[in-house]
Amino acid sequence: MARQAASGSVRGSRSGRPVMALLDLLGRRWSLRILWELRGEPLTSRALRTACDEASPTVLQARLTELREAGFVELGEGGGYGLTALGRELCEMVMPLNRFAERWKPSPSPRLRGRDERRSR
Repeated sequence: MARQAASGSVRGSRSGRPVMALLDLLGRRWSLRILWELRGEPLTSRALRTACDEASPTVLQARLTELREAGFVELGEGGGYGLTALGRELCEMVMPLNRFAERWKPSPSPRLRGRDERRSR
C-alpha cells in the first residue's frame, strides 16, 4: 500500500494520497471483515474462512496477501494470521465507527422493506 501511495498510482485516485490508498484497500471485498475477525486472536486460514462465512479461499488469500503487504496482518509462527501493531491500531480506530453504526442501525426504508418481503415469499 505504501508503495502505491509513494508512486502516485492508487486505484480510484489520481492524487495517490495515503488516505485514498487506505480507503481503497479497506473497501475491497473481505478486507474489513478479515481485520474484524482477527481483532481478538490469530486464526488459521481455515478458521478465518469459517469466520468469514466461507469466503472464497482464492479471494481470502488475495486479501490476506494485500493486508500483509500493507503491514496490517502477519503470519504467525504457528501458521495462524494475526494483526500487527499497525493492524491493531487500525482496528482501534474503526471501533468508534462500529459503535456509531450500532447506535445508527436504521430500519430498512419502505422501498427496501418491500424488496425483502418479496424475497421471503
